[in-house]
Parts: sequence; C-alpha cells; structure tokens
Amino acid sequence: MNSGILQKEKLYNIYLPPGYDSSVKKFPVLYLLHGSGPQPNAHHTWFNRMNIREVMDSGIDTGTIIPMIVVMPDAEVTFYMNNINGEYQYEDYFISELIPYIEEKYKCQNDKKFRGIAGGSMGGYGAIVYSLHHPDLFSVCASMAAAIRTDQQIRDMPFEKFQYNYRSALGDIKEGAERITEYWNSYSVLNLIENTSKERASQVKYYVDIGDDDHLYKGNSLFHIRMRDLEVPHEYRVRDGKHNWGYFNETLTHLIAFISEEFNNK
Repeated sequence: MNSGILQKEKLYNIYLPPGYDSSVKKFPVLYLLHGSGPQPNAHHTWFNRMNIREVMDSGIDTGTIIPMIVVMPDAEVTFYMNNINGEYQYEDYFISELIPYIEEKYKCQNDKKFRGIAGGSMGGYGAIVYSLHHPDLFSVCASMAAAIRTDQQIRDMPFEKFQYNYRSALGDIKEGAERITEYWNSYSVLNLIENTSKERASQVKYYVDIGDDDHLYKGNSLFHIRMRDLEVPHEYRVRDGKHNWGYFNETLTHLIAFISEEFNNK
C-alpha cells in the first residue's frame, strides 16, 4: 500500500482463512507484529520461520481457533514508534492509514470487539504500546518475549545496539547522552503502565508470555506486577525457553488460541 505519512510504498503479508473468497460474512482481524530481525522484510518470518499458515489452518480445522484475518505489516526497525522530529511517523501510519486501509479492502469486522494486536520481541513491545496508547481500538493484546526494558537496561545497552534499535525513533543520539527523556517515557511500557489508571488499562485484555531464560524477563515481570497491583485482569505465562525460534514457535499457538477465545467470547 502507498503511505502518505511515510511517503513510500509499505508492504504487508496477510492470511485469509479458508472459505474467505466465497464467504458473505466478515471476520475478526489480528494485527501481528514482527521482531527486529532478520532485516530487511522481517514480516516474512511469520511464514518463513513461524509457520503461521500451518498454525492457522490447523487450528481452524480442529476448532481451537476461529476463522480470522491476520495482517503482518513490515515495520523495519522502527520499534513501532514515531520519530521524535516528525520525520518517520510509523505509529501514525499504522493507526491512521494501515488499519483503515485493511478494514476497507478486506472482509473485516471493523469493530474494537473483533480487532486484536499481538507480536513477538520488538513486535510484542509494539503491540503493548499501541494498546496502551489506543485502548479504544483493540479488545485484546498478546505478546511473547516483548522487548520491554527498564530505564537502567536502556542506559546500559551498548551504544551500537541502542542506535540499531532506536535510531528510527530517536535519531542519532550522541554516545553518552541521556537516553531516558520525556519522549522516551511516552513510549516506555513501564512508564506508561505506571501512569495508567485501572479503568484505562482494563479496556484491553492482555496476555503476556515470556521464557524463563529470556533476557527480557525483568520488563515483562514488572509489567505483570504493575497490572496485578492495579487489579487489572490479564494472563501472564512464564514458559520454558530462551529468546529464540524454538520458544517463539511453541508460544505462537498459545498466543493465537488466546486471541481466538477472546474473539469468540464477544
């Protein structure tokens, strides 16, 4: 699709359930967000490494997953954030252009109740950020090994990795400069949830999954603790695994099944 906001053609993959072409009904839609690597075209990993087609077809065939549309957009290494200087506004594109485009072009139930968002690693972070920024748009959010980092982890990150992850949003920050800024806080999951009311957080049903040996355990744990303190109903899973394809492939089935159950309960 052509993006006026990003001033370029943007790619996406899409899964359409069996019987889509002949169906007269509309389907729930899940926006499934990829991680930060490998690049470019990381959105292809849902098919090439994560077997999303087989997961969906098998789940629908056995009845453990309801038929739904799955949209997998290419986000590059934006961390799903807008640029601080207004130069590359990925979140604006996603919310203002991609969702309306998809839900006009395809047979989507364009209603919050049947719109979900999910992702892994960078994509899990993006899914949670968008749910906290736009709780009016999504009924369910599911993450696996979300790239939620504490302020100290952001400060301690090697400069080259920090630039790789966040240059698109934060620009060319000089080495040694303070990384925890007002702008960063507007995208920090832990800062957002710390300053979110129970009523606002409760507008979306959350599922958070992390491997017990994953280096991102701390941020995911702190998010869960804050949600418990707020008494916001959510699901939190610690599964055996590291931040690798084995964990992601095993977890994807659980993630999709949770979203399907939420859609089915509407």
